[in-house]
Amino acid sequence: MSGLRMGMDFQQRPDLKQVLAPRMIQSMEILQLPITDLQAKIESALQENPFLELKEKHGEPDLDEHDDFNPDAPLQHDETGDLEFKRLEELNRDWDDHFNEEHRVSRAALEEDADRKLEAMANMPDRPPSLQEYLADQLAEMELDEQQRRLARHICSFIDRTGYLGTRLKVRKEKKTPDDKPTSSARKDDDDEKYHEVFRPVPLSEIAALYDQPVSVEDVEYTLVHVVQKLEPAGVGARDLRECLLLQIAPDAPLAEEMRIIIRDHLEDVGANRIPVIQKATRFDLETIHQTIHAIQHLDPKPGLKFGDSGIRYVMPDVIVERSDNNDYTVRLTDEWIPRIRISKRTVELCKRQDLDEKVKEELRKKLQAADWLVKAVEQRRNTLLRVTKAIIDHQRDFLDYGPEHIHPLKMQQIADQVKVHVTTVSRAVDDKWVQTPRGVFPLKRFFGGGKANQQTGEDVAYEVMKQKLLELVANEDKANPLSDEELVTLLRNAGYPVARRTVTKYRKMLNIPSSRQRKDWKLAATS
Repeated sequence: MSGLRMGMDFQQRPDLKQVLAPRMIQSMEILQLPITDLQAKIESALQENPFLELKEKHGEPDLDEHDDFNPDAPLQHDETGDLEFKRLEELNRDWDDHFNEEHRVSRAALEEDADRKLEAMANMPDRPPSLQEYLADQLAEMELDEQQRRLARHICSFIDRTGYLGTRLKVRKEKKTPDDKPTSSARKDDDDEKYHEVFRPVPLSEIAALYDQPVSVEDVEYTLVHVVQKLEPAGVGARDLRECLLLQIAPDAPLAEEMRIIIRDHLEDVGANRIPVIQKATRFDLETIHQTIHAIQHLDPKPGLKFGDSGIRYVMPDVIVERSDNNDYTVRLTDEWIPRIRISKRTVELCKRQDLDEKVKEELRKKLQAADWLVKAVEQRRNTLLRVTKAIIDHQRDFLDYGPEHIHPLKMQQIADQVKVHVTTVSRAVDDKWVQTPRGVFPLKRFFGGGKANQQTGEDVAYEVMKQKLLELVANEDKANPLSDEELVTLLRNAGYPVARRTVTKYRKMLNIPSSRQRKDWKLAATS
């Protein structure tokens, strides 16, 4: 019988791992920041790190351009220095005592810049009232007894940002079945979100149960109908779309009764453009139906959104592309908004003291290293973003010359190969960055996308071009007999664009183009 052998064997095995240094991680984070976030980060670092200062003039030499400066080296005692401080807390006092005229000018410039910012903040318009504030102000002015006013405020607390009595929840969409799975090329253009918004109306019984005093459901409904739903904006406090639209119809409005009938009984038919169904049920003529639907379309389905945050996103371009006199394009960064920073030589000199505690020296060394990393990361971001944008513009010159329908298929790997960086660097460089061009302001990611070969010319055609062609076909179709998705597929294929029917359906939804039934003009169809 062989014995059982137990023991430990030590073996060397080569293992390749990618370990990112803190400096590289910071560089990637800085590269990914849009201009407004970068500006905020630099301003925060200027406040927290004494080794950073503003570089007042472009082209002014930095510390390490004329000194033997190594931020990783320990701080050494400077025998020629005549500054004295014993603790790091005394740094600001010594700074004030020993500033030369140059630094006084810098401080004056900082104070002037702060004054300008304060003045700009003072001149900003006041924040508009929120929906809840607007409703509360109206309730305060209404002739109500205190009990009814309190109940009305309680009901208003259940009104969401859109003006409805309920809440809106983010719900994960159901996963697609394998049969619905798009192709790999089409998947890149799929803009479906993982979540969609679902409205949940709040039952009146729940509102009554959560009130701090006993109250009946009938009292809640009475206050809702006769107080809350009489407030502005019209339609507020509704429990569904029908009620919201009906609340907005003034008694003396033209076609008021026709609007009520169509909203109450045929709202789904309006959405599906089933005009013959409405005509048969209401006995209205086509002209009356079209005028009524036109009036309904001017009602606000979400009246609360006009208060508070408008939802409009204002962007500041990181890059500007301009046409030069020789019909070429120049690329420049909007870095005049970014504070120009450098290592403060004066602060380095202040810290070269023999009487500094070792712990203080270590903390100062970390601060100095962090300042040096930030300065270099910001400059690296600037160079990378400029090179990447120039390479993109070189590839997409036809887009700038002739318009969006002339955009070319472009992959990030192509730009990475041209600029000689990793593809993830290109991805971070264009992420959440905007470029201002003679044709408008676009996200940098707008210039990337796949494509297919045109069957007539053999040239690669971007998916964006196919979308533009789809828009053109729909714009020029006969509205009395609009094109079906299958007919659009045929026309696109005849133009050389190899697309499948589901791709056309997907592009149509992405471009907010209704179905052929919804696009049909029944009034034109009746006269043709």
